[in-house]
Amino acid sequence: MSDPAQISTADAPRNDNPYSQGARAGDTLYVSGFGPVDPDTGADVDGDVRAQTDQVLDNIAAVVDEAGGDGLSDVVRVTVYLTDLGDYERVNEAYGKRFGEPLPARACVEVSRLPGDVRVELDAVAFLGEE
Repeated sequence: MSDPAQISTADAPRNDNPYSQGARAGDTLYVSGFGPVDPDTGADVDGDVRAQTDQVLDNIAAVVDEAGGDGLSDVVRVTVYLTDLGDYERVNEAYGKRFGEPLPARACVEVSRLPGDVRVELDAVAFLGEE
């Protein structure tokens, strides 16, 4: 296996914190958690939690693409973080429209707070095949 590679793209939100947007280790890509931040403006997306989930998934897909993958179709594992489990069904609606078969494995947890006081954050693992 080759050394881990840091993945970075202008098509996903950047920050000054000490972590990568993604880290590729062999054929596996670990995508950091993203909130509903527009990478062009750096601002949180307006709208309900469905629109925010769409933006989060766009951010994850951009990192997968940058690593040489095929967007969300390469994602095999997702963790969903919600500040209110009452948003669960609305997040599922947006999420279900973006993922095809085979669906990735997933966990969903309620947390007390997320960076930027957003309502939803997701992280992901993608399988990219051989380098």
